[in-house]
Amino acid sequence: MCLALAPPTGPARRLRWGGGGGGAGLRDSAAAKSAESELDAAAAVTATATCAAVIKMSWHPQYRSSKFRHVFGKPASKENCYDSVPITHSVQDNHFCAVNPHFIAVVTECTGGGAFLVIPLHQTGKLDPHYPKVCGHRGNVLDVKWNPFNDFEIASCSEDATIKIWDIPKQLLTKNLTAFRKELVGHARKVGLVEWHPTAANILFSSGYDYKVMVWNLDSKESVIMSPVKTINCHQDVILSMSFNTNGSLLATACKDRKIRVLDPRAGTVLQEANYKGHRANKVLFLGNLKKLLSTGTSRWNNRQMALWDQDDLSVPVTEVDLDGSSGVLFPFYDADTNMLYVVGKGDRNIHYYEISANKPHLNYLMEYHSYNPQKGIGVMPKRGLDVSSCEIFRFYKLITTKSLIEPVSMIVPRRSESYQEDIYPPTASAQPSLTAQEWLSGMNKEPVLMSLRPGAEPLSPQPLPSERTLSMPTAPTSPHLFNQTESLVAEDGRRPFSLLEEKAPRWAAEHRQEEKKTWLSDGFDIFECPPPKTENELLQMFYRQQDEIRRLRELVTQREVQAKQLELEIRNLRMNSPRL
Repeated sequence: MCLALAPPTGPARRLRWGGGGGGAGLRDSAAAKSAESELDAAAAVTATATCAAVIKMSWHPQYRSSKFRHVFGKPASKENCYDSVPITHSVQDNHFCAVNPHFIAVVTECTGGGAFLVIPLHQTGKLDPHYPKVCGHRGNVLDVKWNPFNDFEIASCSEDATIKIWDIPKQLLTKNLTAFRKELVGHARKVGLVEWHPTAANILFSSGYDYKVMVWNLDSKESVIMSPVKTINCHQDVILSMSFNTNGSLLATACKDRKIRVLDPRAGTVLQEANYKGHRANKVLFLGNLKKLLSTGTSRWNNRQMALWDQDDLSVPVTEVDLDGSSGVLFPFYDADTNMLYVVGKGDRNIHYYEISANKPHLNYLMEYHSYNPQKGIGVMPKRGLDVSSCEIFRFYKLITTKSLIEPVSMIVPRRSESYQEDIYPPTASAQPSLTAQEWLSGMNKEPVLMSLRPGAEPLSPQPLPSERTLSMPTAPTSPHLFNQTESLVAEDGRRPFSLLEEKAPRWAAEHRQEEKKTWLSDGFDIFECPPPKTENELLQMFYRQQDEIRRLRELVTQREVQAKQLELEIRNLRMNSPRL
């Protein structure tokens, strides 16, 4: 909003109101009016330019079309959280949590060594104080990561300078698990990070406080592996973050020496290095196939900051965004399927999310999720473990140490229809590797094997099959008029065409009862038996669902009326063609 300009002062004020007395004021009246008109014109131009500058400097754009503009975060109810979980008190800036569609792993407190918990995803509620742990490290566990191609295999690293690979049994743990499958010994100091390769099976990366990144091949039969297949020695300080590009041919690291590096993980050579002094990076992340990097850290004035980089030129960031003056480390998470970026601050109570675009402005602010509890760590569910029936596009698991609680938070796109939404669920990475360890080590690169999130879908082959099968029309004899009506009905409703002459009364009644029963259910619960909404987001979602149920009921009634009219028309035509009936 533009501000009104102050009245003129000085010579302009004296010209406007006249100076001296008598005839002098009358003689100068024409000049005063002329000067006054010039001043008014100049004031109008200045006001217009000021308004334009204010609009141009606005923090958020006026309007931007996006299907993710109204994404909101929905925390799980108390009974769907994980309570009484002894979360670690380590000061390491890691996630301390790893999630897959079967388990949630959390680094915990343990006397006499390090340990972590592996909790089945469906086992919500209060955790038994004597719940079995996965323990075997002699020092505190600093990081855990699930194998992306095996939901029952997890890697952990510790202050005892070792990495251990564990096989998690499918049944519930009844006692502490101490027998590991493999132990990787090579680092001289404690190991802070582990990362699985995104496309090659059994390739693991680790970084330690000895400033080294090591590449491990787990295909060997040895239970204790003493030497990695590659050691990268280009860092001058502790590695704070590691990230792979989509096919795993590049590795980006953020180091405590304030440099971002892009490496060839097989050769160990530095391809790009950022020496920019205005941004101290703590975490770095590849942004899918956009050929860009995003880093989070601090600016020269110790403000928390995000920076976007061109992966082929790290001399100067493409753009920088200052967030606030807090001190907690920012954890970035990028969803390559939706081009959405989530930024979670350690010790914060909120989650910021943005949409990334290839054109300027590259970072488009969407919204912010607020909560009352600060998070110490965070876990993220892979896309194949999301609930597509509720239009869930991302899910966090917040570690709340003040309450010993793990709280799932679902990011949901508000849609009225509960059917599968193809536009927000493009093909995503599956649980199948596209390369073996030896193939990757020999120099091969392949994109991830993709899968559809549609329930019951198989991983996509290199030559994808048609997405929709051609529907065969019924062969029973029907009149052209009835055929056209049925075709128009399908075009409006989008459902499978059927022949009224093939329909039988009991089958129609059974389908009617089944569909009528289905319309009253929402996510498996009766909408009239659900508890009242507790938040504005739940109320909005319930409103959308009720509107959708009303629309579907109206469509059902309209469809039955059309069917009845078509049946009457058929009977009338049959009687006219066959007088004996």
